[in-house]
Amino acid sequence: MDYRTATTADLTAVFQDLSRRMAEEYTTAGLNIDEVKDEFMMGLKEGRGHTLLENGQPVALIAWREVDHVAETAFAAHESFFSRSSVRFCKKHIRRIQAICGNTPIHSYSWSDRPEVIKWFHILGFKELERANGFIVFELDPA
Repeated sequence: MDYRTATTADLTAVFQDLSRRMAEEYTTAGLNIDEVKDEFMMGLKEGRGHTLLENGQPVALIAWREVDHVAETAFAAHESFFSRSSVRFCKKHIRRIQAICGNTPIHSYSWSDRPEVIKWFHILGFKELERANGFIVFELDPA
């Protein structure tokens, strides 16, 4: 796997084949796909988004924004992204993003009820910070 600064073409490529689990999570969060794409587009325009590549092809996007000395992330992916090798790559990559943000904590919100999601966040180094209104906030402490 590799990464690059995300482009609007990458956004289109990822959302054309968005995994069902991601679409369901956005719906559970009360968002429609156009709202999610708009949020990603804002991050991309400000240079706060990366495309994750598998064999040179976009398979996922991660964007972030800094709020009150915390970096909050957003994520979208193809189903093919969800594998052991991707999780290993992301463990290193999330630390790159953290460094870009000045080594602040990173918060990721999940509306998924899939048991493997909690496991993945723990493998990435996140801890559960809070549960509220159907979502979990995971936090990655500064390096």
